[in-house]
Amino acid sequence: QVQLVESGGGLVQVGGSLRLSCVVSGRTSSMYSMAWFRQASGKEREFVAASSYRGGHTKYADSVKGRFTISRDNAKNTVYLQMNSLKPEDTAVYYCTIARSPGVVAVEYAEYEYGYWGQGTQVTVSS
Repeated sequence: QVQLVESGGGLVQVGGSLRLSCVVSGRTSSMYSMAWFRQASGKEREFVAASSYRGGHTKYADSVKGRFTISRDNAKNTVYLQMNSLKPEDTAVYYCTIARSPGVVAVEYAEYEYGYWGQGTQVTVSS
């Protein structure tokens, strides 16, 4: 059984930083691409960042490029999202997800590429 557990969310002021973590169990994460999505209240879930299975390739949504960094520690089966220069519009529930199949993901920002999701962690940025 594959499980993903996120942590690290919370309340932060504008311009602050947070680091989210996601621990994977039941699957060797080093074989799979992983990503972060987010969903703000009343909006659809949207892509934030993705990391290839070996971590050598990353992709970001334009809205977070230059502020967020996705990384992974495959020895710990963990993926991270370092979020700097946070803005009120970053307020959302952040979800960690792992690809359906091992290896390369064709469309990194597409939800259908990912098969398992965490329960989400709330990030609130106050102005």
